[in-house]
Amino acid sequence: MLTYTTIMADSETLECVTEHERILQEIESTDTACVGPTLRSVYDDQPYAHKRFMEKLDARIRNHDREIEKMCNFHHQGFVDAITELLKVRADAEKLMGQVTDTNRRLQEAGKEVTARTEEVVCCRLQQRNMATTVERLQLCLPVLEMYSKLKEQLQTKRYYAALKTMEQLENVYIPRVGQYRFCQIMAENLPRLRDQIKEISMSDLKDFLESIRKHSDKVGEAAMKQAQQHRTFNSAVARQASAGPYSRPLFTLNGRGREALNGQALDDMVEEEEEVLTAQDLVDFSPVYRCLHIYTILGDRETFENYYRKQRKKQARLVLQPQASMHETVEGYRRYFNQIVGFFVVEDHILHATQGLVTRAFTEELWNMALSKIIAVLRTHSSYCDDPDLVLELKNLIVIFADTLQGYGFPVNRLFDLLFEIRDQYNETLLKKWSLVFREIFELDNYSPIPVETEEEYKLVVSRFPFHDAEIEKQDFPKKLPMSQSVPQIYTQVKEFIYASLKFSESLHRSSTEIDDMLRKSTNLLLTRTLSGCLQNLIKKPHIGLTELVQIIINTTHLEQACRYLEDFITNITTVSPEAVHTTRLYGLSTFKDARHAAEGEIYTKLNQKIDEFIQLADYEWCMAESDGRASGYLMDLINFLRSTFQVFTHLPGKVAQTACMSACKHLSTSLLQMLMDSELKQISMGAVQQFNLDVIQCELFASSEPVPGFQGDTLQLAFIDLRQLLDLFMVWDWSTYLADYGQPTSKYLRVNPTTALALLEKMKDTSKKNNIFSQFRKNDRDKQKLIETVVKQLRSLINGMSLHS
Repeated sequence: MLTYTTIMADSETLECVTEHERILQEIESTDTACVGPTLRSVYDDQPYAHKRFMEKLDARIRNHDREIEKMCNFHHQGFVDAITELLKVRADAEKLMGQVTDTNRRLQEAGKEVTARTEEVVCCRLQQRNMATTVERLQLCLPVLEMYSKLKEQLQTKRYYAALKTMEQLENVYIPRVGQYRFCQIMAENLPRLRDQIKEISMSDLKDFLESIRKHSDKVGEAAMKQAQQHRTFNSAVARQASAGPYSRPLFTLNGRGREALNGQALDDMVEEEEEVLTAQDLVDFSPVYRCLHIYTILGDRETFENYYRKQRKKQARLVLQPQASMHETVEGYRRYFNQIVGFFVVEDHILHATQGLVTRAFTEELWNMALSKIIAVLRTHSSYCDDPDLVLELKNLIVIFADTLQGYGFPVNRLFDLLFEIRDQYNETLLKKWSLVFREIFELDNYSPIPVETEEEYKLVVSRFPFHDAEIEKQDFPKKLPMSQSVPQIYTQVKEFIYASLKFSESLHRSSTEIDDMLRKSTNLLLTRTLSGCLQNLIKKPHIGLTELVQIIINTTHLEQACRYLEDFITNITTVSPEAVHTTRLYGLSTFKDARHAAEGEIYTKLNQKIDEFIQLADYEWCMAESDGRASGYLMDLINFLRSTFQVFTHLPGKVAQTACMSACKHLSTSLLQMLMDSELKQISMGAVQQFNLDVIQCELFASSEPVPGFQGDTLQLAFIDLRQLLDLFMVWDWSTYLADYGQPTSKYLRVNPTTALALLEKMKDTSKKNNIFSQFRKNDRDKQKLIETVVKQLRSLINGMSLHS
């Protein structure tokens, strides 16, 4: 056990010695600043290990001391020898030092003059170098100064584009060569200000240009529209000359001059006039725009310039599109409006093609679409105020020239031609109003009597104005009368004038003959069915138009109706469109004149009845007379004479019209006479009054049987008085037994006598018998008659009551 402990202790001591040896080697071989961690390991080891380490350290120190001492002893003799040699050399060194000092003194004294000369030479050489440098620098600066002087001169002469090029050369070439000098820095600092100044000046020029073209747009537009009109006239003239044969003649005259085919000289004159028209470049100086565009392009600010230009032009476009309030009053107002718009877009078109991207096609199309919508709205509004067809026609011609002008510059104008169709309807409306006044004046000035023709020349003149053909009248000798009145050829002529006027609007609308034919027929239909028909209806309703005038109106409408087919041919000759075409519109004149004729016929019936009523109002019967006068009443004879003379005038009317008027008059007369008997205010009627009334009815029947109007079969006209005749026969014959016995039978003699009517009249006669025959009760016959009347009254009442029960 002791031996093991001893072995363990020796082993630990050996390990400790080895560790201390390692620590000492680290201390000797490492930097002093890193010794701390090594020493710490000594203290972190076994207890009391540091004591043994200190012992080991002391032993190591003593060992090194011994080695140092050995080395010093080994080199001591050599050190002593070296010191001895150094003492010997010091004496030689002091001697040498004295010699060097003396030599230096003598050298310094000898070099003072050389040094002075050398300094002078150095100074001269420095001056020469400075002078050469100065000349060199001045040679570099002179081009800069020359270019800057050139820049100032260019600015003074307003050559801004060249000035910008000069600035670019100064900045990129000249100033960098001598940029270290102050004056060059000042120049460099001044160049941006000069650029801004050029921008401001060029922008001011641009504003002046914009103001100038705003003022001159109407002149530019006027020149462009004039050129387009001349070009259009020239083309149409060439086309007419090409289509006309060598033997062509003017088809019609305008303003007293024949429309002759143009010869070569006339065409040359047109060409010369066309060449003399000024263009936009002749009227407007575009150099400010080009100059400003180049300047801003060089300055790298082209986008700003383009945006500003487009914005200002949009504002000017809105100003140009604003019309004057009184524009619709004269054609000059419309012309100025169109000239300004055309001038604006002609300038824009020139800018589009003369510059690279200042304005684009998309921009001009946007402007045009905006302008077109505004133009259409303005024209639609202002044209609606116009009631003069001549002004509307001139407006149409202006719109066509306006559209052709802008179409020549590539702008779409289809919507303008669509607008012309709206204005065409308005033009037709103004024409209808104008022709309404014309028709009214014709009707007011007409004498409503047949046209007298004294000579063949007069007859041919009428026939040339109106297509009238009647073989019987042509066979008659002069003087003779044509059945229609003077208004008929005038109306026919005015309808043709209306067609001409309507055709004027259809010219230059780029429409086919079929479309023009359809337009003419529709507008003519409106004239016939609305304007002329309305004037005829108003004429017929006028109170001063009498029966004679109404008869003449019926005759006139008959002839106008027959002339409608000639109007069809007239339109066909103008448009060269066959009436057999599928989509050809037909004229509605037949219905128009038929309606007017029917209205006139109705008015004849009404006025006849009114005249009959006027005569009836003159009747003055003595309803309580004992006996009749033995002759018909005077008012009735006057009425019959009036009817007889009136129906003589009706001989020119169609048979059915005259017969219908005669039958209507007789029926109305019969009804009026019956109503006179049945008047509720009439209380008493004597037998003498009935006899007198019977005499008047007999005159009416005689008038009916005299055939006042030919064409009635048998006693057809007399049947108008059958109700009165049977009623009066019943009272005159006093045949009540037959009436009561046969009532309701088809073969009854008094089939047309109504029990209610008979009862009313019988009661009026009954009251008369009671009042006028106060002593009749003492006479047997009178008493029997009174009883009979009472009996008949009772039977009639029972008959009426039975009828009411059955109904």
